[in-house]
Amino acid sequence: MIGPDQRAFEADAARAVFRLGQAEGRWRLIQVRWPHVFIAVKAKDDREFVLRLNCTGYPQTPPTGGPWDMEADRILAFDLWPRGQGGRVSAVFRPDWKNGTALYLPCDRESFAGHENWRHEMPSKIWRPADGVVQYLELIHELLHCRDYAPPLRAAA
Repeated sequence: MIGPDQRAFEADAARAVFRLGQAEGRWRLIQVRWPHVFIAVKAKDDREFVLRLNCTGYPQTPPTGGPWDMEADRILAFDLWPRGQGGRVSAVFRPDWKNGTALYLPCDRESFAGHENWRHEMPSKIWRPADGVVQYLELIHELLHCRDYAPPLRAAA
C-alpha cells in the first residue's frame, strides 16, 4: 500500500517543473524503491551523478541522501564523487560528512539538524515543502554547473 509521503512524491514528480527538468536533461528519475528515490543529475561535462534520496515523511520532512552506485547498490566510491576547487562543490560533496550518506546542504534533512543558523545565513536554501524535490535537484544541478565543479578523481568503470 502506498503511503501519503510516496503519493506526495509521485505527485511532485508528475508536476510540470519536475518534468521540465527531465525534458531539458538536467535530471532524470531512475527508480523509486520507497522510501528511496534514485535521480540522476547531469553535470556540465555530461557526467551523471545518481542521488539516492530517502524521502520518508515527504514533503514535510526534507529528503536526505548522496551519490549512489546503482550497479553495486551502495554509496558511490568517494573518488567518483564530484570535486570542487576549494569552493561550494567541495563544501557540499563531503565524503567526511555523515560518512557520505548526506550532502552538506541546508535543504538536506540530516545536514540541517544542528544548523539553525542556516535559517538566517542561507534562507533561500532551507527546505520548502511546496517546492518539493525540485528545490534539492536545482541546487545540485547548479553546483554541478558552476566554475568550482571538477570531475571525479577517477573515471567510472
